[in-house]
Amino acid sequence: MSDPKTILSVGIDIGTSTTQVIFSRIAMENTAGYFTIPKVSIVDKEVVYRSDIYTTPLLDRTRIDGDRVRDIVAAEFQRAGFTPADTDTGAVIITGESARKENSALVLEKLSGFAGEFVVSTAGPDLEAIIAGKGSGAQQYSEEMSCTAVNLDIGGGTTNIALFDCGRTAGKGCLDIGGRLIRLEPDRTVTYISPAAALVAESRSIHLREGERAGLSDLREVCRGMAQLLEECLGLAPQSALLRAVQTPGSTWLDLTGQRPIRAIFFSGGVADGVYRGLSAGEDPIPYGDIGLLLGEAIREGRLCSAFRLEKGKETIRATVVGAGSYTTTLSGSTITYTDAGVFPLKNVPVLKLSPEEQEAGFAGNAAPMAERVRWFLQQSDSSRLVIALEGEPDPSYPRLKALAAAAAQAAGELPPEAPLLLVVESDIAKALGQAVAARLTGRPVVALDSIHVDQNDYMDLGRPLMDGLVVPVVVKTLIFG
Repeated sequence: MSDPKTILSVGIDIGTSTTQVIFSRIAMENTAGYFTIPKVSIVDKEVVYRSDIYTTPLLDRTRIDGDRVRDIVAAEFQRAGFTPADTDTGAVIITGESARKENSALVLEKLSGFAGEFVVSTAGPDLEAIIAGKGSGAQQYSEEMSCTAVNLDIGGGTTNIALFDCGRTAGKGCLDIGGRLIRLEPDRTVTYISPAAALVAESRSIHLREGERAGLSDLREVCRGMAQLLEECLGLAPQSALLRAVQTPGSTWLDLTGQRPIRAIFFSGGVADGVYRGLSAGEDPIPYGDIGLLLGEAIREGRLCSAFRLEKGKETIRATVVGAGSYTTTLSGSTITYTDAGVFPLKNVPVLKLSPEEQEAGFAGNAAPMAERVRWFLQQSDSSRLVIALEGEPDPSYPRLKALAAAAAQAAGELPPEAPLLLVVESDIAKALGQAVAARLTGRPVVALDSIHVDQNDYMDLGRPLMDGLVVPVVVKTLIFG
C-alpha cells in the first residue's frame, strides 16, 4: 500500500437564503495491492475551515449578485489562509430558488477562477433533496438501520424532501415552503410575501399585504398552515389541492403509496435549527427578518416530530455544503466499447444511476422508464451530458441484451444531438451492450465501460484510451459532505 496523500477540497454552496464555503483535508490512499489496478480511496476527512453563513446577495428578486458572491468567496479564501492554487478538488453548487435565478450560469462563470477543474453545477429541487438527505445523515441512517427515513431540507424558499429505504432513494419531491417566503422589517412590516405563502395565508383567512404590519399570531397561523402541508405530504393527513398548488416547478411529486412506513425523520437547512431547539421564552421570533424560526416552531409543535422518530443529523444548515474528492481511480478494459476516441477526455460528467426496477424494465423491452429518468435528470442539472449507470447482470440472454440496448438507444434521444451516450455497467457486459447500442444509433458516439461501481450524485472523468485503445482510465468523484 502507498502512503496516504492529503488534498485540500473546497465546497461552495449558493442557496436561496445563504451562501457558505467550507474547506476539508481529504486523505487518500491506494488501497489495492501492488500488482492490481490502482484503487484510490478516501481514508480520512477533516473539516479545517467553515466560513460565516452569508445572506445570498441579490441584485433584485430574480438576479443573484455574482460580483458580491465572488467577493464573499475571495474573502473566505483569504480568511482561511488558502488560495485557489492550494485547492486540489472541490464543488460549486447552486441550489434552491437560486438555481432558478435567471443569471445562475453567469454566477458560475464569475466563480470560474476559484472552480478550476471542480464539479460546478446547479442542482434542481429533486437533486438537491437527495444531496441534502445524504449530507444530513438520513441516507446513511436508513442504510445502517435497514429502515425507511425521510429528510426535510427546509431553506429560505423551498422544502426538499428525500425518502430513503435501506439507503436507496425511494422518493423525492419539493414544495415552495421556506423560511424567507415572508420577509419583514423589525416592526413586522411585510416587505415581501411569495405567491405560495400568500396562498397558505389565504387558506387560513389571514390577510397579509406588503407594506402593512403583520400580527405575530397571524404569522404563526400561516406557519402552522405550512407545517400542515408538510404533514399531508408525508401521509399524516389527506392531501389537499393547496398541497399541489405549492409544489415546486420542476419537482417530482412525492408519492408515498406503496412505500414502507417511515421510521425516522431528519431536518436540515436553515429552518432545521428552529425545529430542533425551538423558541426560548422572550426570544425575538423574527431575528433574521423572516418567518424561519416561527416555521421551525410550528413544525416542532406539529405532528411531524411526534409521528416519526426524530433524529438529528450530522449537519443541519450546512447539509448541502460539499467538496468533491477523487474517490476511486480505476481502469476499464478488455470488454469495453467506444465508437469515437475523439470524445475523450471527458471531465466531471454527472452520473445517473438506474434503479433495479428501471434496469429490469429495459431488459424487458420497456424503454419508457429509462428515457423518463434521463429527461428528469437533464431538467434537474445544468449539464448537457450524463453517464447512465446500471448494475447489469452476469450472463443475460441475447434477447434481454438486445432489449436493453434498444432501451438505451431510445433514451439517448433525450440527450442533446452532440452529446455522446455514456454507459457504465458493473457486470462484464459492456462490450456486447455497447456494440448492440451502436448498431441502433447513427451519428452519436457511444461509450460503454464495465467493472465500475458508481452511485447517484457521483461525477466521472474519462481519460484517453491507453494500451492501443484497450483500456480507458476512469476517476470517480463523490460529493464529500461538510
